[in-house]
Amino acid sequence: MVIRFWLLIVALVSSYFFLLFHLSELQLANGGYYAARAGAEYIALNSVNANRGVIYFTDKGGNLLPAVLNKDFPMIYAVPKAIEDPPETANALSPLLGRPVEELKAIFTKVGDTYEVLVKKAAPELAGKIDDLKIKGIYVDSESARFYPLDLLASQVLGFVGPRSDAVGDIGQYGLEKFYNSDLAGQAGGVSDSNKIIASAPGKDLNLTIDPNIQIEAERILDKLVSECKAKGGSVIVEDPKTGKILAMGGYPNFDPNDYGKFPIANFLNPTTQQIYEPGSVFKIITMATGIDSGKITPETKYYDTGSVTLNGRTIQNYDIKTHGPYGWETMTNVIEHSINTGAVFAQRQIGRDIFTKYLTSFGFGEKTGIDLPGELNGDLRRLSPKEKDIAFATASYGQGVAVTPTELITAVAAIANGGNLTRPYLNSALEPKVIRRVIRESTAQQVTAMMVSAVDKAGVAKITGFTIAGKTGTAFVPDFKNGGYTDNVINTYVGFGPTSDPKFVALIKLNEPQGAPLAGLSVVPAFRELAQFILNYYGVAPDRITNSQ
Repeated sequence: MVIRFWLLIVALVSSYFFLLFHLSELQLANGGYYAARAGAEYIALNSVNANRGVIYFTDKGGNLLPAVLNKDFPMIYAVPKAIEDPPETANALSPLLGRPVEELKAIFTKVGDTYEVLVKKAAPELAGKIDDLKIKGIYVDSESARFYPLDLLASQVLGFVGPRSDAVGDIGQYGLEKFYNSDLAGQAGGVSDSNKIIASAPGKDLNLTIDPNIQIEAERILDKLVSECKAKGGSVIVEDPKTGKILAMGGYPNFDPNDYGKFPIANFLNPTTQQIYEPGSVFKIITMATGIDSGKITPETKYYDTGSVTLNGRTIQNYDIKTHGPYGWETMTNVIEHSINTGAVFAQRQIGRDIFTKYLTSFGFGEKTGIDLPGELNGDLRRLSPKEKDIAFATASYGQGVAVTPTELITAVAAIANGGNLTRPYLNSALEPKVIRRVIRESTAQQVTAMMVSAVDKAGVAKITGFTIAGKTGTAFVPDFKNGGYTDNVINTYVGFGPTSDPKFVALIKLNEPQGAPLAGLSVVPAFRELAQFILNYYGVAPDRITNSQ
């Protein structure tokens, strides 16, 4: 019995000394390594960025669909201070990571370095292979990162999150991620001067005016249009003309924000706000609105078309002079119906240079719309200066020689649709509708709308049974910036709204340099009709036009 007691005492004492030995080994021999790894994990998980706010689309019923959220991804990182054989480790990882051996060796031999990210958002297969190697100083963990579940959809509007150039962590780059970065990012955590942990504060969520159903359909139609016409690109916008809410906005070519590194930087730019172009004949409705509101013309004002007009030694012809010839006596409504260049020039000459320029500025051309997106450009009206010749104002009347952004253009047309008020377009649903100024009288807006409806009815391509749809085409030649003048390539635009009795939408479709330079009536107009029909069906809009044939 006594022997058993002493054997138990010896066993307990031995265990105690064994634990002391290993504890001292942990604290003294490997203490630096464990401290380094603990510090690295804290930096990686807690002090870089707080959880960013989620970005939502909002459908017609107020239901939210996540367009951007946070998701845990595998992350591969190194603790160089703990790597025992940097050259061997670099050789082992180089083929897996696809990085040069010398580059990895330089990372692994940094003196006193406790944390280096090797791969963010690593593929699960790669993370598994790295983990299986069990290399001391190389670890696989998980981190929360940005995830875009809808892939390419609205990518130029949303933007993406990427590494900061001046500090640790990520920052919003392009699109809404950049514009609202301070709200979305929240407050990063860290350690205070007294070594107290400061908890991070999550970012604010962002609810958008974009309707996911309209966005999906608008981009589907645009992608199909670009493909069928073998065009270089295009863009589409759908807006609520009464409030300025953007219901859909997209461009092609776009990119996948989940893997943005595989795409050219040019794809990150939003073509609806960051590219300007000469809009062509769609601008004629602005000229007519100016002339009617200033009292210089009416929809029934007549002029005589000879097929061309010469100013300052330059001759302007109608686009269809070879196939149609002169139109003879025509009204201003006929000018919109047939898109007659000389008719727009006549209207501008009646208006006068100063009044014409004043109205264009009032419509918002030449200034930013104030939309909540970064890097917005303003259009270019520089040719409409007092020192320019009359030909510059004449060509501007039908949309050549002046430049706009698609957002500028649709905002101006929305002013016609809503009765004469220029409204600020916006994407953040927390913002309130804002009227910038009244541009034309309500009676003027109604007269111009009737002219546009007549153009749709006469052409028939954009016409939708049971609805009054207003619209206008634009086919503009692309300037030759190298040699001067214009190329044979064109940009097609169609902008329209409906139903005109109570407009629910205004939509713009733009097509860049379609192969064969077709007229807008053969490309963007059918696409607009398809989109307009979808929106009317989606909202369940009742017909506003009843005819005997129905």
